[in-house]
Amino acid sequence: MTAAIEGRKPNIRQVAVLAGVSHMTVSRVLNEHPSIASATRERVLEVMRELNFRPNSAARALATRRTNRLGVVVDNINEYGPASTVRAIEHAAQDRGFTVSSIAVSTDRSITAHDALVSLVGIGIDGLCLITPRTSSIDLLREVSTGIPTLVVKSEPEEDFFTASVDQRRGAALASQHLIQLGHREIVHLSGPLDWLDAREREQEWHEQLASAGLPARATVVGDWTSDSGFAFGRSVDVDFTAVFAANDQMALGLIHAFHERGIRVPDDVSVIGFDDVPDARHFLPPLTTVRQDFRALGSVSVATLLAELEGGEVPRRTLLEPELVVRASTAPPRTG
Repeated sequence: MTAAIEGRKPNIRQVAVLAGVSHMTVSRVLNEHPSIASATRERVLEVMRELNFRPNSAARALATRRTNRLGVVVDNINEYGPASTVRAIEHAAQDRGFTVSSIAVSTDRSITAHDALVSLVGIGIDGLCLITPRTSSIDLLREVSTGIPTLVVKSEPEEDFFTASVDQRRGAALASQHLIQLGHREIVHLSGPLDWLDAREREQEWHEQLASAGLPARATVVGDWTSDSGFAFGRSVDVDFTAVFAANDQMALGLIHAFHERGIRVPDDVSVIGFDDVPDARHFLPPLTTVRQDFRALGSVSVATLLAELEGGEVPRRTLLEPELVVRASTAPPRTG
């Protein structure tokens, strides 16, 4: 193998000559084009390793008319689900040689989804991902034509965009069925704000599961995702139920805290199940039964969908990932007698 010219940084044409291919083939390898034979790809990559070749991002952008950058608009970045999804997308994009520029919509709406979208398109992005809990941002996206491959993180399909999500209805069904199968008949749902898409999906599925099991309908208790809202509910509620399905783990934590202060034992008196499986859920007292969302997989499939569309590959319009029920010590059969 001939080494790079001493004192000079190797370039794409040197790689091409030493690998016995055209410089366009090297460019396609750099951009993971699916038409490259595996043997050719490996030969080019081997030359790159031996030359210690590092592609210049600006040159790649000029050659491919791409920026190798994905844009993310995220609403409520401080909440566990949106924050975890952004991190997962960043990791998945980095693994594919892309960077991510993300803009958070501010809670006071001083930065709107429209502002974020305009800023991202202005700096140049190859694909757009919208992580928003509310329909208002999606409605805005329908009104704006960017010409950029776009994916929305939500369960329900969209005619104009790709969608990917953990299956929220399936997760709520797992939680509800777990409590029903334990023998609970009076089950309360502590929901998130019902203008959030995920909260609404979970709440609707809980209602349907109760109806399917012939159990009495109960009014939804609406929280705000915080431990404080779970604590407030737990301190004030008249406990005429044996189980609570909390729409996220933080509200479940606050609820368990309030019950403990009142001498209400979990799960002896009331079973509690959460949603998300935050890293600390296994250390709650008692360790929390919950529904796990695989955010790493969600980030991977979101990035893969956008990049496949960029390459003209076969792309599913909607991808739903399976959630997982994680049974711990906060749920048990109801007491009899």
